[in-house]
Amino acid sequence: MANIVVTGASRGLGLGITRQLVGEGHQVIAIARKTSPELTELGKAVVFEPFDLGETDAIGPFVRRIRKAHGAIFGLVNNAGIGTPGVLATMPDHDLERLVRINTIAPLLLTKYVVRSMMASGAGRIVSITSIVATNGFKGLSAYSATKAALEGFTRSLAREVGAVGITVNAVAPGFVMTEMTGEMSHADAETIRRRSALKRMAEVTDVAGAVSYLLSDRARNVTGTVLTVDAGGTA
Repeated sequence: MANIVVTGASRGLGLGITRQLVGEGHQVIAIARKTSPELTELGKAVVFEPFDLGETDAIGPFVRRIRKAHGAIFGLVNNAGIGTPGVLATMPDHDLERLVRINTIAPLLLTKYVVRSMMASGAGRIVSITSIVATNGFKGLSAYSATKAALEGFTRSLAREVGAVGITVNAVAPGFVMTEMTGEMSHADAETIRRRSALKRMAEVTDVAGAVSYLLSDRARNVTGTVLTVDAGGTA
């Protein structure tokens, strides 16, 4: 049973990923600002560690603490993020800075400290959740898209840095998935996305969770530096 850290694990994609990994027999160290009833229901295979990733100065000590408490970390899923929308020209500076801090700086720092544990063990899996807007763009999401594009570049370069010591680094880029983050999407917009996709539907949380599970598994031992798109063919 491997220790896998999942950020933003209390709801949405993070909860779905956690549920998938627990079902496969992993121990999940679930990170979020607060827990949820759904996370608690998953039982003893989930260890909840409350943490605000916006507190970037505390990430190093936090990782050292959870490693001491739970042992070596085999997997890291950088899922936590915020989806602050807004046209760049009118977006408040503090919103833009918070977006970059949570979506880009925090996962880079978390990975920095977790990968040290993996290097000591000679094995590990890192998966970051990005988005199709990192490469395709979307009106009103220019800053958000920039944070996700940064993670994809990070993924490809880090894969070359740590591959020789047995660590794979990949990303999953979901399309529009119906979660809390996209819950305010209008019915008309959702129908447009479905109509334009090759499969005439939207991807679901379980689809993304399955892709993450694959990249964490031994089946993907020779897959690294890649971005796996899960969008029902919306970008095909």
